[in-house]
Amino acid sequence: MPERRLPMRQIKEVLRLHYEAHLSERQIAHACRVSRSTVQRYLERTAAANLDWPLPQSLDDSQLDRLLFPPTQAPTEGRQPPKPQPDFTRVHQELKANKSVTLQLLWEEFVEQHPEGAHYSWFCEQYRDWARHLDVVLRQDHRAGEKTFVDHAGDTILVIDPTTGQPRSAYVFVAVLGASNYTYAEATWTRSLPDWIGSHTRALGFFGGATRLIVPDQWKAGVDRPCYWDPELNRTYQEWATHNGVAIVPARPGHARDKAKVEQGVLLVQRWIVAALRKRQFFSLAQVNDAIAELIGKLNQRPFRKLPDSRLELYQKLDRPALQPLPPRPYAFAEWKKERVRLDYHVEVDGHYYSVPYQLAQQPVEIRYTATTVEVLYRGKRVASHARSWDKPGTTTEASHQPKSHQRYREWTPTRLLEWAEAIGPFTRRLVEAMLVHKPHPEAGYRTAMGLRPLARQYGDERLEAAATRAVRFKLYRLENIRSILKTRLDQQPLPMLVTDAEPVAHDNIRGAAYYSAVVDEQGAVEEVAG
Repeated sequence: MPERRLPMRQIKEVLRLHYEAHLSERQIAHACRVSRSTVQRYLERTAAANLDWPLPQSLDDSQLDRLLFPPTQAPTEGRQPPKPQPDFTRVHQELKANKSVTLQLLWEEFVEQHPEGAHYSWFCEQYRDWARHLDVVLRQDHRAGEKTFVDHAGDTILVIDPTTGQPRSAYVFVAVLGASNYTYAEATWTRSLPDWIGSHTRALGFFGGATRLIVPDQWKAGVDRPCYWDPELNRTYQEWATHNGVAIVPARPGHARDKAKVEQGVLLVQRWIVAALRKRQFFSLAQVNDAIAELIGKLNQRPFRKLPDSRLELYQKLDRPALQPLPPRPYAFAEWKKERVRLDYHVEVDGHYYSVPYQLAQQPVEIRYTATTVEVLYRGKRVASHARSWDKPGTTTEASHQPKSHQRYREWTPTRLLEWAEAIGPFTRRLVEAMLVHKPHPEAGYRTAMGLRPLARQYGDERLEAAATRAVRFKLYRLENIRSILKTRLDQQPLPMLVTDAEPVAHDNIRGAAYYSAVVDEQGAVEEVAG
């Protein structure tokens, strides 16, 4: 078994205490916290190397090491052959491939094949010494299928607008699998939430599955409230994670080792992809991504410097079998917002208003909206769902969301209102016609005419017809005029001149009942249709 060596500075201290301080071997052992036999062994090696104290100034640590520990002679005939050495590359891959595999188990398997093999403590020590010579990215203990690291590269790629000739920067998204370093990259126009989520979805499709954890930086597109201990994720980002069965664990601010994999991946992408494309001209984002895909394939097939495999080979052996399957349908991008319901029981999304049950007026709700649907949730329960409308401004109202009084109001179309007025009397009909055409907007006239119905209930049909007769005679088409006539009982006074049923209303805008019919759309707006 190889001799365990002290650090060179400690060996020099042993020699100094012996030759300069003239301490005994026992005292030196106590001062240096080593065994007496160790002190004796180093003194013997010093004597065998014919070294004097003080050591020559020209003698550095490497030269002193070679003098104290000369290379062992090759085994001669009759000597025992050297003990077999473990394949620590295979040991390293085994540990990453399965989280249940331990050094104890791998040592036992090694001893089964080589009964003359080393002790367990030496096996562990040699493996750790071997692992210290790997790159920092590979030294981390990442299990197969456990983590995906994501980030954006610092450098961008210029894309020329073919119409204007102006250049525009495209950002480069990078995703790296923890165990194999298998890398994905793509270009997007922005680093906003839609592109951030879309890049994640396409990365999982490229990997052919999902790892258990996604490790991003605490980037504002995915993290609403950064925090060292408990960052608050964006609602859309969290919903994407739930849909794909993964957990989002943002890296801690100021802890580069939390995302060392993607930092190294970003560095490689910048060196081997962004830098390689710097002299090429692109006129669309699709051209950029085609070029990136070609170079990413080459990067994943390039062998490691200190491991025998490539990223692609490790991915196929380690990560690919351990990835979770993707859901049958990809995530449909949805955004969330919080809002308080307006008094008219509507909420606003991108300039359009959608109804909710009127009982929720002034209540806080959550709104989830995609390119096709708008959902409103109250205390986690969906209370309304509408097809997405892009009309600005516009209103989408479901009748069942309105109170009964508003529903009854919507049932009264102008045509039905004219029929109601005809049943009261011919002058009430003429008054309604005049109200409909005298207002600058049909809906305003409709609302004014609807105000006659409460007056009919309050004063009766006979008095309303009499008031309408006087109003038509004197061209008084405002609702306040009718209300004043009834309140002051002018409807019960004789008219200066009787207006007969055959006499038409003298106004340029009144063309007769047969000229038009009116319909109301679902928002209550009146549309005049020529007859």
